Amino acid sequence: LVWAAAACSGAADAPPDVSDLVTRAEATAYRETSRYDDVMTFLRTLAERDPRVHLTSMGTTSEGRDMPLVVVGADGATPTAVRATGKLVVYLQGNIHGGEVPGKEALQMLLRDWVAGRTPDWTDRLVLLVNPIYNADGNEKVALDNRPLQYGPVGGMGQRPNAQGYDLNRDHMKLDTPEARAFVSLLNAYDPQVTLDLHTTDGTRHGYLLTYAPSLHPDTDPALDSLAREALLPDVRARILERYGWHAYDYGNAFQPRGAEERGWYTFDHRPRFNNNYVGLRNRLAILSEAYAYATFEDRVRATRQFVDEVLDWVHDHADQVRAAVQAAEARRVAGRALTTRSTFERSPEPVEILMGAVDTVPHPETGAPMLLRVDTLIPVRMPEFVRFRASETETAPAAYLLPGDLLEPLSLIEAHGLVTRRLTDDVRLEVERFTIDSTRAAERPFQGHNERTVWGRWSAVDTTLPRGTVVVETAQPLGKLAFHLLEPRADDGLVDWGLMDLYLRPGHAFPVLRTRSRVP
Repeated sequence: LVWAAAACSGAADAPPDVSDLVTRAEATAYRETSRYDDVMTFLRTLAERDPRVHLTSMGTTSEGRDMPLVVVGADGATPTAVRATGKLVVYLQGNIHGGEVPGKEALQMLLRDWVAGRTPDWTDRLVLLVNPIYNADGNEKVALDNRPLQYGPVGGMGQRPNAQGYDLNRDHMKLDTPEARAFVSLLNAYDPQVTLDLHTTDGTRHGYLLTYAPSLHPDTDPALDSLAREALLPDVRARILERYGWHAYDYGNAFQPRGAEERGWYTFDHRPRFNNNYVGLRNRLAILSEAYAYATFEDRVRATRQFVDEVLDWVHDHADQVRAAVQAAEARRVAGRALTTRSTFERSPEPVEILMGAVDTVPHPETGAPMLLRVDTLIPVRMPEFVRFRASETETAPAAYLLPGDLLEPLSLIEAHGLVTRRLTDDVRLEVERFTIDSTRAAERPFQGHNERTVWGRWSAVDTTLPRGTVVVETAQPLGKLAFHLLEPRADDGLVDWGLMDLYLRPGHAFPVLRTRSRVP
């Protein structure tokens, strides 16, 4: 890699002086984490001192806070300026959960160190889009008892949900929050080919300072899945161990889930409501990281920063390979393929060695509540791992979905995701498939403000006349797989699942959305 030119050139080209610029975490010896105003002051100062740093807003939270977006590597902050570079675009996000704060601190430090010339000059091939504080409202709900058992910051941290009470990492399909809609708008406008979403773990006492996951949905394009699982992440893991001496591994928890036949190392969930899975279904390379909750706050920040640095090094050095994989994914035909509506864990062929760990219990200095502190010990345990999913139910993707023109709310959501739609200008006679509902069942308890719903039924072929104004959503578009997962009635994370089609679901009647395998004139 080429290091920032200003770091080694003459005094006239010396980098801006940012030696006085420290995060709240650094200033308090990692007892506290940055508040929203701290982050915004930090980012504004960088932008004021270095004209290469462009600060803009990607949207507004439910409480009216600007969601900051820093752009480096382009001549401006606009999508037009970013696209004009022809470079690979990488989006880095921290703090989707307001109590999981290492990413917020690490990304501020990364930007400062890039300005100071202390990092490789990734921007000769990359444009970086950086939002350290995605859940800005949740970040401000600071309490000493948020995330109990986590080791610091002892001065408190924010809450998991946003100000509306929604988990932002469950909102990528239904888009109930302004934050999620801002994120999807960013994807549509800037089109980053790579995204990193930075978290902190819960639960298992393992031996890794950080775990990670690519997109977990079985319909993730095989070229992108292979690039992440077989190249990028193993390389980054090996570099981290060699350069820094600590272990990273696939995200998981050692337990036996309800209904599972055996204990093992299980990842979390395949559904696109989660950031990395959603981005994967958009045919982009997505990575999630999880710093270990029981490491010290400083170690969590350090591990997160080192992981991000190594990922940026890798995508910088393999930018052409990443771009080619994205282009291949977009070119792959959706219609006629068997796509997943339901999934189950896939077991590794043989047990693998998982590094388990140990903790000490120490009192919180302010409240006396127990905190768990990582002990520097590794305990190898062999167990099966379940870090992939396979389809348990599929449907063959159609050429197009056909919606009545008066389904205003579902249509608004579809278009918010960036899907291209069109309306018939004349009546059209066409062979279509109609889904007849046998039965439906809604969850007894609401989840994220919705009673999730499952439908059962069958598709059958019919000839019909589609009236003028019918909305056509073709799958021959870059987001064709996303159209399938939003509109297919049996899909486990689409409009039906979230109860957004409840008004139109009656046993014995037809689902209002049709599909066709034919070209729609």
